[in-house]
Amino acid sequence: MNANTRPLPAPEELAALQLEVAALIVEALNLDLAPDAIAGDESLFGDGLGLDSIDILEVALVVSKRYGFQLRADNEDNVRIFRSLRSLTEHIATQRTQ
Repeated sequence: MNANTRPLPAPEELAALQLEVAALIVEALNLDLAPDAIAGDESLFGDGLGLDSIDILEVALVVSKRYGFQLRADNEDNVRIFRSLRSLTEHIATQRTQ
């Protein structure tokens, strides 16, 4: 953990943030499903939610605006960060400034 990284919040707070992130994804991409229909461990790509690289760029933009930190295309951890709703939420929880 570097100096700018926060510890993960309590499970209840993380669950609330996960639902908030799911709602952000649904709204940003105009998905025809309820935010709570996205399972935490469901893959965001391919056979899971089915997002493509353009969708992920849109998600990265709204996350950056909402939570006050930059998700960069050249980050070597992007595969891990965007693996699932849970992994994205945990990343946001530890990096957010807002």
